[in-house]
Parts: sequence; C-alpha cells; structure tokens
Amino acid sequence: MRYTVKFFAFLDVISIILLAQPFWAIVTHLNEIPQEFLSQARVVLTLPLFISLFVSAVGLFLFKKFGFIAYYLQFPFRLVVWVFSIGFITLLPELLNLKEVWFDIFFKLCFIAEFFRLYYTIKIHRGALS
Repeated sequence: MRYTVKFFAFLDVISIILLAQPFWAIVTHLNEIPQEFLSQARVVLTLPLFISLFVSAVGLFLFKKFGFIAYYLQFPFRLVVWVFSIGFITLLPELLNLKEVWFDIFFKLCFIAEFFRLYYTIKIHRGALS
C-alpha cells in the first residue's frame, strides 16, 4: 500500500519533469498566449496544476493526508489539461517512429489509467487514513 502511494508520488515527479519546460515557456511568454478561450483556460489551469504537483508528490511520498487531497483536487484539471500520471507513454510513438494510431491508443490508455489511479488512491486513503 505504501509502495503504491510512493509509486504515485514518483509518477507525479515524472509529470513535474515533463511539464517543467512547457511551464517555463508559458511563464516567459504570457503575452503571446492566443486570445481564444481554450488557450487562455489551458494556461490558467496549467500554472496552478504544475505547482500542485509538487504538493501531491511530497504529500504522497510522505504518506500525508494533504498529498491525497492535492491529488483529488488535481484530478479534474489533469483530464482537462492532459497531464496524466502515465502521460510519458504518449511520447513512445514519436521516440520509436510508430504510426499516429499508437499515440491515440496510448492517449486513451492514459485517460483510463488516470481513473484507475483515482480509484486506488481513494481505496488506499480510506483504508489507511480513516
């Protein structure tokens, strides 16, 4: 159980690493964000999500309640901004020169895996901290 939560914390660290460059690009080019609503919303949601990844990673690694709560708050925003726990697998088609169809498969897998992570996080949280 604790190893599963630490694994989830590790996945959050991977998300931090992969989101660091896009986060920095957003912060340094705020005046260049397109005026479309979806572009603005993505930026507004990405910035706090990136910061909260640190909170959830530390909290889950230490097996503290605030880590679980941070993940619960992140969950809907992860789906909207596409910051998935195993999102790094969507990079495989590009790295391995696979066809575009593989990205779609991996993307759907990431989406489903995020719901599994939520389910197991709730089960662990209820059982361990209640």
